[in-house]
Amino acid sequence: MTENSGQQSNGFFKNIFKELTQPFIDLAHTSRALFGLNLSYVIEGMTYFGVVGLLAIFFNQYVELDDIDAGRMVGVLTAGITIAMLFLGATVDWIGLRKSLLIALSLMLVGRILLTISPEVGLPGLWNSSHSIAMLGILGIILGYGIYQPAAYAGVKKLTTPKTAAMGYAMLYALMNLGGFLPGLISPPIRKAFEITGVFWFMTIFTVVGIAIVYFVITKKAMNEAVAKIKEEAGVTAEEAEEEDELSSMTTKEKLYYYYKNFPLRDLRFLFFIFILIPVQTLFAHNWLTLPLYTSRAFDGFVQDNFEFFVNLNPILIFILTPMVTALTSKKNTYHMMIVGTFVMAFPTFILTLGPSIETLMAYLIIMTLGEAMWQPRFLQWVAEIAPKNMTGIYMGIGQFPWFLTKIVTSLYSGWFLMKYVPADTPQAMMNSEMMWLIYGGIAIISPAALWLAKGWMMKGFKSKNEA
Repeated sequence: MTENSGQQSNGFFKNIFKELTQPFIDLAHTSRALFGLNLSYVIEGMTYFGVVGLLAIFFNQYVELDDIDAGRMVGVLTAGITIAMLFLGATVDWIGLRKSLLIALSLMLVGRILLTISPEVGLPGLWNSSHSIAMLGILGIILGYGIYQPAAYAGVKKLTTPKTAAMGYAMLYALMNLGGFLPGLISPPIRKAFEITGVFWFMTIFTVVGIAIVYFVITKKAMNEAVAKIKEEAGVTAEEAEEEDELSSMTTKEKLYYYYKNFPLRDLRFLFFIFILIPVQTLFAHNWLTLPLYTSRAFDGFVQDNFEFFVNLNPILIFILTPMVTALTSKKNTYHMMIVGTFVMAFPTFILTLGPSIETLMAYLIIMTLGEAMWQPRFLQWVAEIAPKNMTGIYMGIGQFPWFLTKIVTSLYSGWFLMKYVPADTPQAMMNSEMMWLIYGGIAIISPAALWLAKGWMMKGFKSKNEA
């Protein structure tokens, strides 16, 4: 019995090891074009977060806006990008991946240059020339990123097979978070030596590097070879390939009719699926709306003195956990993973109702991030997979719209909850952060509960769409 148990145990761990490593092996054997896309994405993640993390201080110190107007400029950028995806997400469907990435990065390059030079070439103050030039720079970044992110996820769909797709989306999501973590290491020494504008110039130079990667790595030849290999591995027939070519050769009028006929907002299941995620997505927004003030007010000692570490722990945990979680769950049903993942993300919010301590805080951050790693890449994969031919970009763009609403809605009430339950200049014994997190947990748990209740209706067309 002991020997058999040992053999079964060894077999179990071998299977786990194979499940964990095989998706990485499969992804490693994919194309040069996909490698170039991943490399471009991590660099762009670094440049984006490297700028946005200092943007409010930049407008405050260099453009001489007050705290309120400086904060609004950050809001214009983040909300503007989400809105831009709605209107520009289809760019990749119309002109292709490579051209879309080059245009997007070129727009961001111009935008970052204008933003960086604005204090030197204009007069400071609200709506003076420095502010106007900086706003033009933000517009360039908004337009560029509105094209770039949908194009990147459409690229993963184009450059992966059903066997490698789940890990492809997971890696892209993980690399975005790695990019968000890197400025925390790179920015401080540059800022201390050359101020914030020095950091902005560094990120601008790396935007040029990103353009070079797309131009020299994701070449037309690399794209053609990758697509041909994927069609061969996926068993795409000549008729299917001809159909795809036929769609890409439509006239503008025919394309507009095709887009109207297949527009995602006409699909009730799609609408339900993306909007029901808003409650659990509020926890993303609380990472910057609530956690900084919660950790700096409700805690003493190490947590209070190092609250930035805890606030920025999520991106590096996502980078580590997402590929591993995806490797172990890539064969699981996407809808089931959405239910489980959103529940795992929402549930630890109730841990914080036990009161502020480093143990409850770390448990919340780790378990919440694990839940995020379980469902977020799978959601992006699902949106890309249900999109009809030549419409992945617009589906990805609209799929991001609820995230825009989440940021707006959460920002409307988070400040009131902080003032009521974790007010500034108040003894910690008189705070009631437990009630605040109980309410936030109740909001977040709506998503997995609704997904579970709607399972029968959603699953009727879910599988066939995933296989389409």
